[in-house]
Amino acid sequence: MTAVQTPPEAKPPAQAAEQPAKAPPSIWQRWRRWWLIAGVLVGWRIGAAIFHDEDTLEIGGAELTDFHRWLNDVRDDFDAQRETNWFFKYVIGGISDALDWTVENLQELLSQPAFPRPVPEIGWLGVVALTLLIAYALAGTRIAILATVSMLAFGYLGYWAESVDLLIVTVVAVAICAVLGLPLGILMAKSRPVSAVTTPVLDVMQTMPSFAYLVPLVLFFGIGAASAVVVTVIFALPPLVRITAHGIRTVAPATVEASRSLGATGWQRLRQVQLPMARRTIIVGLNQTTMAALSMATIAALVDGPGLGEPVIRYLSASDVGNAFVAGLCIVILAIMLDRMTTAASERREVALRSGHDPRIRRYVLLGLAVIAGIAVYLSRTYTRFAEFPEGADLGGRLADRVNSINDWIVDNFSDVTEGLKDFVSYGFLNPLESLTAESPWWLAGAALLALSALIGGWKALVSTAVCLAIILGTGLWNESMRTLTTVLVASVMVLVLGVIFGVWMGRRRRVDTVFRPLLDALQVMPPFVYLVPALALFETGRFTAIVAAVAFAAPVAIKLVADGIRGVSPTTVEAAESSGSSTWQMITKVQIPMARGSILLAANQGLLFVLSMVVIGGLVGGQGLGYLVVRGFSQQEIFGKGLAAGIAITALGVLLDRVTRYAAERSERRVAGA
Repeated sequence: MTAVQTPPEAKPPAQAAEQPAKAPPSIWQRWRRWWLIAGVLVGWRIGAAIFHDEDTLEIGGAELTDFHRWLNDVRDDFDAQRETNWFFKYVIGGISDALDWTVENLQELLSQPAFPRPVPEIGWLGVVALTLLIAYALAGTRIAILATVSMLAFGYLGYWAESVDLLIVTVVAVAICAVLGLPLGILMAKSRPVSAVTTPVLDVMQTMPSFAYLVPLVLFFGIGAASAVVVTVIFALPPLVRITAHGIRTVAPATVEASRSLGATGWQRLRQVQLPMARRTIIVGLNQTTMAALSMATIAALVDGPGLGEPVIRYLSASDVGNAFVAGLCIVILAIMLDRMTTAASERREVALRSGHDPRIRRYVLLGLAVIAGIAVYLSRTYTRFAEFPEGADLGGRLADRVNSINDWIVDNFSDVTEGLKDFVSYGFLNPLESLTAESPWWLAGAALLALSALIGGWKALVSTAVCLAIILGTGLWNESMRTLTTVLVASVMVLVLGVIFGVWMGRRRRVDTVFRPLLDALQVMPPFVYLVPALALFETGRFTAIVAAVAFAAPVAIKLVADGIRGVSPTTVEAAESSGSSTWQMITKVQIPMARGSILLAANQGLLFVLSMVVIGGLVGGQGLGYLVVRGFSQQEIFGKGLAAGIAITALGVLLDRVTRYAAERSERRVAGA
């Protein structure tokens, strides 16, 4: 059958009419927002030159504002009411006493002398045997061997008691997180109102740098184990809540509907369908919470929390790189042990089903290990040599001496390189930017930041910035906040550059990803304290040391996000670009990076927050700004209020950076969708 052809002249006039060609956008239209941003920066620079060092709101190290003195008075009132106010005495005091009792009894059981005994109730041999039993029960043979070797390493490195103390605080905090977080996550998944109320709270909790939690909790719980556990719970709770809710929501709707049609009640659906199917996801959340708890429990040494944080802080303050390295190594070993144990626990059932092993063998092995553990506990309670590690087993001192020798060699031979890099970043970027932010009038800097936030993130970012800047201004620490902002911005740019370079490389080359991803995973397991040790070894104390540690801490997450974004670009699009003759550079800059823009902006957001949390901790190694004030606030009672104000300013700064980058990402996605 032949199709009827319509002659051109028979076409309707509306179709035949030619559409007028659109004029191409001008350079101003295409780059309008960037021109405006450049204009704001130029105006800021001119204003800073005219009004240099005027109205900077800088105050001396010991100088206090009325707000700081009021916070000191609040602290004194809290201290006075601990024994008189019923809320502090019975509610806060009850929680504090219960946590102190739990931690102290576990310490006497496992790590510290249990009076009148000169040793714990269960000595090192019993603890190692129990660890072997628990690790095998949860995660299998390989993890049991890893856990046993890790526990022995703590003793041989000379930090047995401190390592077990840190493990105790972490486990207690994770147990409380599980009791609170699992029901809350389930409620979020089941109830939209609960989710709507809880999500912003979790956002703020995850945005706040870890240091910001410490100071206010000291007001309620004082210093000690209870405060360490509470601050760890608050910091580590959000990942478990979020991931539990996500796991429940992502159970296949068809499966849930099938159980409903069979007459299952809501409780039965949850217990028999949703929780079992979300089990692996929930354990992943438990893994993330465990890593966050370990990180925070280490930092909680600043509030006299027990564990490895105390020797790390002591040796960092003394610039003793060798001993700080050994204590930090124990933290890394503990982090790897807990990470691998919780990860393997989430996969154990699937691995066992695939392997086809007889489950009776596993039960026999568990029974045998239980008998061995019982014998080891008896021996460690009866004989001193099985309760205390032999003094001659301390390899930590020799390792510390070796590390100090290597550090001295590096300083002697590479000081020109490290000093050159420090001077390049300091004089090329840090000092000029600090001159702009911290040495210009507060009203000029504030106006410029408001304008930039509006141009970058829109009116929502403008509102968030205005609120956060008002809070920072109210703390009386504007100048210190601007110095911290400068350090964060410089470090974040370095993180983003590394993220794009290595992320694109990993995203385009599967073999490169295979090599680098395990290293990045290992770096993400390490608590932030540990990054200070090599940075201190290379660059001594100062703000650049804090920047190096922040870049090392934040780069892995940025690199992985960019790599995943590059790999997620549609293969069809990549093939079309290749078939059109695009070069490698054109493919990266014209196709893959633009299409992975969302992942890159997310990497920038996460990089900023990671950098902020690490720059604040950098106050321990001579970093300036708000982190230094927080550290001083713990050690000097007379400026406690100033340290607390610094914690408030850090939180406001974190929220500001998070909201601006998040709203910028949303605007970018809308523009791409509109195009």
